[in-house]
Amino acid sequence: MTEIVRSKAVLRDKVLAWKRAGEVVGVVPTMGALHEGHLSLVEAAQGCDRVIVTIFVNPKQFNNPSDLANYPRTEEDDARKLARFRVDVLYVPGPEEIYPDGFATSVSVSGLTDMLCGAHRPGHFDGVATVVTKLFTQTGADRAFFGEKDYQQLQVVRRLAADLDLGVEVVGCPTIREEDGLAMSSRNLLLSDRARVKAPALFTAMEAMAEGLRAGGDASDLRAEAERRLLANGFTEVDYLDLRATDGLRALERLEDGVPARLLAAAWLAGVRLIDNIAV
Repeated sequence: MTEIVRSKAVLRDKVLAWKRAGEVVGVVPTMGALHEGHLSLVEAAQGCDRVIVTIFVNPKQFNNPSDLANYPRTEEDDARKLARFRVDVLYVPGPEEIYPDGFATSVSVSGLTDMLCGAHRPGHFDGVATVVTKLFTQTGADRAFFGEKDYQQLQVVRRLAADLDLGVEVVGCPTIREEDGLAMSSRNLLLSDRARVKAPALFTAMEAMAEGLRAGGDASDLRAEAERRLLANGFTEVDYLDLRATDGLRALERLEDGVPARLLAAAWLAGVRLIDNIAV
């Protein structure tokens, strides 16, 4: 049974002993409600000598209080799902371990956070950057594993780790999808049965847009058609559906020779915000 640790002091004692033995420590930061996407990150971390999985629902990255309140919390089920892996510690800190009384510091990454989800969720990535910095320092991780589904987040974390000399290698892992193409996400649990049937339309629309881009199409024209398709399939709003350069997330209007690109999307279905991205 994986040991559950709730104190950063206890965790640090364990990590210090591992480091003295020359062991490589891997961490998988999560907000719980674990699914196969998270578990693929845990599997990727098995190459480390020691593995820590963290569960902390971070209040600083939620713009809407009801979104925070409704976020799934399934600690016991999460612990059971981890049983088939070698996980040395499940770190589940309380708010006081991350944001003690008087906490007054925020980590902000400029540039990468001004677009896409950052433009629609002010302060979100400051919350992400702050809690990730805390988790990196508390776990003493040598490697950290993040999914490519949250692609902008992955780029932000890589930037902060490099800029702050945290000594952590940030490893990106492929998006895991349901059989119908929907990217796995804890937020999928919030979809009604009816909405869940409609949700794969996001991936389908993105695949069609990517095909048009590969054929030389213009992003703005293809975006308009993709948005029409999503609205016809029950989505209520599209926050963005953008073609971006993989490096730095520069906006592109069409594919450019020698420039790896990704198509990134965020759209609302039945009150749930779904995000996804694919390589083009």
